Amino acid sequence: MDLAYIPSPSHGVVHLGPVPLRGYAFCIIIGVFVAVWLGNKRWIARGGTAGTVADIAVWAVPFGLIGGRLYHVITDYELYFTNGKDWVNAFKIWEGGLGIWGAIALGALGAWIGCRRRGIALPAYADAIAPGIAFAQAIGRWGNWFNQELYGNPTKLPWGLKITSSAGDRVPGVYQPTFLYESLWCVGVALLVIWADRRFKLGHGRAFALYVAAYCAGRFWIEHMRSDYAHHILGLRLNDWTAILVFLAAVAYLVVSSKLRPGREPQVEPKAAGAAGGEGGASGDAAAEGAAETESAEAAGAAEPVADSDAAGVTGDAGTGDGEQGKAPADAAQEQSSAPAKHL
Repeated sequence: MDLAYIPSPSHGVVHLGPVPLRGYAFCIIIGVFVAVWLGNKRWIARGGTAGTVADIAVWAVPFGLIGGRLYHVITDYELYFTNGKDWVNAFKIWEGGLGIWGAIALGALGAWIGCRRRGIALPAYADAIAPGIAFAQAIGRWGNWFNQELYGNPTKLPWGLKITSSAGDRVPGVYQPTFLYESLWCVGVALLVIWADRRFKLGHGRAFALYVAAYCAGRFWIEHMRSDYAHHILGLRLNDWTAILVFLAAVAYLVVSSKLRPGREPQVEPKAAGAAGGEGGASGDAAAEGAAETESAEAAGAAEPVADSDAAGVTGDAGTGDGEQGKAPADAAQEQSSAPAKHL
């Protein structure tokens, strides 16, 4: 008899009248909101504008959901397209079945489209949302708990997951809670990326690459504990091979990128930089205009005394008569030089 275990919910869906409220869907939605919220804070801290992350997520999230479902259906096609199976079930995403590899790949395509529309570099955006994606995965894994799926081998551990459903190929019992292991691992990955980004000022997509590499490392050993059906290649589950290949690609990107493009981007969003530049430009124009007015006023003030002294000189010449004309050239020059000084 098991003295302690993690209970499974008796129902994964609650009906609010005719509307079904599914725990799996709620976990995904909450995860998306957390990812966008945290990504927005990080984007603003990098010099971007508020709302940009959400605008791009409008493209990334639908693409990610489609990609995640496609990966699952393609790699587990026999669940939907073999004899006795209903292919319509391939569209029932609420019943579970999202492959993170496909979600990230196609989600990145959607994010790239959104970034192109706003003139933003995808690597900078990916760095901002990387820890948020890890948190979203941590929350989303609890959707597997609601569906009583993706658990591991039988166990006697006090934190084992008790499965009560016998639908499909399930056998009631207590199993390794692999959903919980992966959820906790994703929280650790998110905290690692946040720390490393602050410590090393990661840029040009390296924070995202760190997230990918760290997640793959954990997914590799968690995948070994799962007992659900999967294709095997050379004794390893398909997702193990995917984790290995993606891990190597992420590490290679980290190394190459740090050499080719060290440091962090000075700006992440041209719109924000343009707004700041526009304010500075307006201030500069106002200052230049004020300086021009000051110079004009000074020039006008300097011109008036000169004009007065010239007029005074003419008057003096007219009043002296012929006697003034007989003065020595030195005395005349001395008087001309002292006349403007009187008026200035």
